Amino acid sequence: MLTIYHNPRCSKSREVLELINDYKQDVEVVEYLKTPPSADELKSIISKLGISARQLLRSKEPEYLELGLADTTLSEAELIAAMVANPKLIERPIVIDGDKAVIGRPTTNVLNLIA
Repeated sequence: MLTIYHNPRCSKSREVLELINDYKQDVEVVEYLKTPPSADELKSIISKLGISARQLLRSKEPEYLELGLADTTLSEAELIAAMVANPKLIERPIVIDGDKAVIGRPTTNVLNLIA
């Protein structure tokens, strides 16, 4: 079963969920703004994505500047803590299948998991 970290107000997130449904995949939908991942869950997601915490940050959100997250001396743990406290900062949508994950930007990235 796939898991999607989803924001229903985001057009890309809605497109990815529609694509998953078109492929008739079972999917657990996590509205991460209502149910944010814990620090441990976020570490696991980052590991599955094969990226750094910084690469998962949405740098155009106002909170990014307000919290001083452009500071390159911040640790992975500090960046993860900021995303847990402010889930709007997490890039979306994230789709997970077992030990693999992709960010659905562009939407076609998800085909690597479902096709």
